[in-house]
Amino acid sequence: MSWPEAGSETRRPGVRSRLWHRAGNRARRLRLRTRIILAFVLATLLLSALLSVTVFALTRQNLLNGRENDALATVGFNASAVSRRLSPDIESEALQNLVSTLATPEGSRPVLRVGSDWFQPSFEFESGDIDERLRRTVESGKPARMRYRVRDKPFLVIGIPIPGRNASYYEATPLDEIEDTLGSLGLILAGAGGGVTLASAGVGFWASRRLLRPLVDIGEAAQSIAHGDLSTRLEAGAARELVALTDSFNEMVGALQDRIARDERFASEVSHELRSPLMTLSASVEVMNTRRAELPERARTALDLLTEDVNRFEHLVEDLLEISRFDVGTAELDLDVFNLLEFVENAVSATSPAEVPIICDPAASRMRVRADKRRLMQVLDNLLSNAQKYAGGATRIVLTHQARGVEIAVEDSGPGVAVDEREHIFDRFSRGRQAVERGTTTGVGLGLALVAEHVGLHQGRVWCEDRHDGQPGIRFVVQLPIAVT
Repeated sequence: MSWPEAGSETRRPGVRSRLWHRAGNRARRLRLRTRIILAFVLATLLLSALLSVTVFALTRQNLLNGRENDALATVGFNASAVSRRLSPDIESEALQNLVSTLATPEGSRPVLRVGSDWFQPSFEFESGDIDERLRRTVESGKPARMRYRVRDKPFLVIGIPIPGRNASYYEATPLDEIEDTLGSLGLILAGAGGGVTLASAGVGFWASRRLLRPLVDIGEAAQSIAHGDLSTRLEAGAARELVALTDSFNEMVGALQDRIARDERFASEVSHELRSPLMTLSASVEVMNTRRAELPERARTALDLLTEDVNRFEHLVEDLLEISRFDVGTAELDLDVFNLLEFVENAVSATSPAEVPIICDPAASRMRVRADKRRLMQVLDNLLSNAQKYAGGATRIVLTHQARGVEIAVEDSGPGVAVDEREHIFDRFSRGRQAVERGTTTGVGLGLALVAEHVGLHQGRVWCEDRHDGQPGIRFVVQLPIAVT
């Protein structure tokens, strides 16, 4: 144990402020539960460190003060005894015996200076071990004391001048026992502080779990609602402070559920109501087309535009009815088992105005699948129609057998789809920026949305990507986990 001297401490506020700034940034990136646990740990660590330092400092001061007071009393008594027996004609041998017979505490080393001669009974502490500053102070006629280390051992050295005799008496009291005691105390305090800090981490984990449980429930409920489960509700729980939040959350979800249900019913009812006048309008257009030859040129042009818009309107109403069935949850699968390759060939010949090559691996050519034929037919029809409208038609269809099921890829050689639009192109009424810029706006943006709904109903997924051969165009891939042996 060292005895530090008083001095000034060098501070670097700039470095410290930067360190705190970095630590604050890292803390903000941590999870809330981790931050709560760290707050418990840091608070306990600071308190235990403060308490340990205080206990250690007070104990050290009390032990040193007690040892110093005892040493001062002993040194004063011995210095008086030496002063009384010190005479001008005393011999060196007598002085040596005098120093050796002084009553000193166990382990203390007396040293006597008379003139230029030094007398000490032990070589563990000699005249050369006395600090020069202490010696000069005592020889100037002032008593002094100093703590320092001699040959790696701590000592309290006290010096008292003997007036009129040109002499001074020194006594070195060892402090190794106090150093050992303080070392043991430091280990005990450090162990106790570490144990309390670990205990506080456990308490912080337990407390954070209880405190954050309502927030976790709210997060899970919000995630469930975001995935479409609007029947999710929060339980009030035992915390009265969260009753208002729970009630407000449940009221908000209920209002949202009612609003979505009203919108879904409105869209469904509007679509159904539009079917009757649409059928009448379609029949009237067909009657007018039967007498097309009798109409003048301008009337035939108007009839063609009317026929095109009625057909488009009819497709829109059918798509809206199909979408409404998904929204209200009435869409169901009518599953059949059939050969995939034969189905795709028949679907292409029935829906595509041009021949489209079909590439099929051997495993897929023999594969029978279980799926809804009508919905799978609409998926292929919408993908082929989409390629015809925006890319000049599909260039090929690729069937592959995968470990997770089957993949149907429709490729074209058009301008492709921008990377930032590939996730949103399956949203409702999304037609893509490039299609709008080219003026190809005959669609309403429900075809790919219906593809995603049909595929999702089969527990599959659909996406678009670049062609694997590096050629211009886009590749729409439908993955269905429906392969059967």
